[in-house]
Amino acid sequence: MRLYRFLTGSDDSAFCHKVTLALNKGWLLHGGPTYAFNPETRQMQCGQAVYKEVEGKEYSPEMKLGDA
Repeated sequence: MRLYRFLTGSDDSAFCHKVTLALNKGWLLHGGPTYAFNPETRQMQCGQAVYKEVEGKEYSPEMKLGDA
């Protein structure tokens, strides 16, 4: 089974740590990061798609993807 997540956050070190944690849990980058300006907070927002292959399990919408 292939799992997909889209990580988001402010353009700061916490976002980099979030992506780094996912990579160290076996997730792989899917494409490049995205950036957008949030006019309400006046901050840049980041996004990064990641995916992971998991053997021996079936997908269920109730799965907590971050724990996979």
